[in-house]
Amino acid sequence: MRVSTSEAAAELFWVAFRSLPRHGRQAVVARLMQERQFREDVIDLSILRERRDEPTRSLASYLARRKKAR
Repeated sequence: MRVSTSEAAAELFWVAFRSLPRHGRQAVVARLMQERQFREDVIDLSILRERRDEPTRSLASYLARRKKAR
């Protein structure tokens, strides 16, 4: 199995992160959360995880309901 360069780099960073003491991991996460785009991505992922068991609906259905609510 061939691993891409980006996958290998991600694994290296993950191993380094996991080897840090707790306060070191907290410092890394705090620094990441200072980045607006990263923070927004984390929030989006959190919302997706929280709502993953909700029933889905089509875009057309959503738009029709939204239009009716106006």
